[in-house]
Amino acid sequence: MPPKNKSASQTSAGDTAKKRKTITMELKVEIIKRSERGENPSSIGKELGYSRSTIATILKDKGRIMDHVKGYTPMNATIITKQRSGLVIQMERLLTIWIEDQNQHNIPISLSLEQEKAQSIFNDLKAAGTPHTAIEGVCNEEFVASRGWFYRYKKRANLHNIKVQGEAASADASAASDFNKIFEDIIDDGDYLPEQIFNVDETGLFWKKMPERTYISKEEKSAQGHKASKDRLTLLLGGNASGDLKLKPLLVHRSLNPRALRNVTKAFLPVIWRANSKAWVTLALFEEWFLNHFIPAVESYCLAKNIPFNILLLLDNALGHPTTLDDMHPNVKVVFLPPNTTSLIQPMDQGVIASFKAYYLRRTFSQAVRATQNDEMTLRDFWRNYNIYDAIKNIADAWNEVKETNMRGVWNKLCPQLTQEFLGFTDDEIAETRQTVVAMGKQLQLNITENDVIEVLDSHSQELTNEDLMELEKEIELREETQDIETPQLKKFLTKELADAFRLIEAGMAKLEEQDSDTERFAKVYRTVTEGLKCYRAIYDEKKKSSIQTSLDAYFNK
Repeated sequence: MPPKNKSASQTSAGDTAKKRKTITMELKVEIIKRSERGENPSSIGKELGYSRSTIATILKDKGRIMDHVKGYTPMNATIITKQRSGLVIQMERLLTIWIEDQNQHNIPISLSLEQEKAQSIFNDLKAAGTPHTAIEGVCNEEFVASRGWFYRYKKRANLHNIKVQGEAASADASAASDFNKIFEDIIDDGDYLPEQIFNVDETGLFWKKMPERTYISKEEKSAQGHKASKDRLTLLLGGNASGDLKLKPLLVHRSLNPRALRNVTKAFLPVIWRANSKAWVTLALFEEWFLNHFIPAVESYCLAKNIPFNILLLLDNALGHPTTLDDMHPNVKVVFLPPNTTSLIQPMDQGVIASFKAYYLRRTFSQAVRATQNDEMTLRDFWRNYNIYDAIKNIADAWNEVKETNMRGVWNKLCPQLTQEFLGFTDDEIAETRQTVVAMGKQLQLNITENDVIEVLDSHSQELTNEDLMELEKEIELREETQDIETPQLKKFLTKELADAFRLIEAGMAKLEEQDSDTERFAKVYRTVTEGLKCYRAIYDEKKKSSIQTSLDAYFNK
């Protein structure tokens, strides 16, 4: 008997059942990551709706998939194309790092500038004879950074959030002038005191960099391997308009656990230590800093000053600043500066950061002078041993050295009504600091001038060179391979963990009491510790009360 014709519904159902599902590159990467976390192909396939064999095929092709993702294959693509060579892919990787770095530091870029940078990177890669030139035909490859290429690249690299302007942008004096009046109205409407108005800003710091013309710098350039002078970290610095509260610096490094900090408790550092592979202040890092560090710090400050906890925070529009910050706390209003006005009116950019960097360099040179006195150590040995822990201590000391008058005076351009009786900040002290560094350089037998010092200080805020980009890419790959990065998570208190902490503290106090023959001294310490723990006791009591109430509700609901 011949087979019966299928009904329309049966045909439709059959076609649907046999319809081939496409898998985007984004989903393939997720499958690979889940496998690396220990999930087996069967469980991954079951959850995502694919067969075990499909998952296994993707995992088998893992190397090729991840190579192409690094080459910025669109994440919504379903196939891997072979249209672009390895040299162009590498150029685009470096270009993306450069663009993101410019945006991280709120430096405007134009289309023409980006095209020029792309062509420059490509030419340098080709001239340098990168590993990709071993690929047949790559050494003769040509590339033109056309407008069409740019738009295709932007889509490939998923740069829809990156700010690229049609023409090179300059400081907008008109917008800055208009904002002054707007900001004054905000202050009046909120009845903010100078103590309640804050500004913070990110800045780069090459923490181990000597002037270019010194023999130390020249020797490092000629040496093979890692260049310590290329190590740039990012700092978030800020304070209030009254100048009497400098916030604890946030420091973002490329490594979460550098060798110099292996046996150091990071919570006790004079900076807030964070890390990611590019040493950038990301959205997640900034949000974590805002909620877990900024808000507690300013709340405690207001309590100590006996003023209302009513804060105004001024930020520039860098990509690392979440636009949702204004909704995160009822007592903190967040206001963003207009584009291209940072250099004109952002307080921290009017002399605070410049002073800090000059003080940091002076402290580093001062350490070198002390270390090399009486021929106890050569400058070369001192510089070889100078590590990130030394840098952290110098960063903290340099930040403490920034005067209250400086912190207050830099608000003059934006809020002259807050600092009417103050003359403002001048560059005289920075110039004096530079001259001191030159004098110390002579003690160290370094033939440097004030221009050399200026060059070092300016280099912290300059864009990454093509050589810097190549070095940074190697560092990023190394960090990601070793997973030596930190993904910040919002901390939270747990009832059991709090109880354990209190038990440990009590046990520690009991040990001290057993050994201390001075009962009055011990009683004083015990009272101090108990008083200091009151805030945590209150949290514990509240969580315990909430837990009991939840249990009772569950019982009566039964």
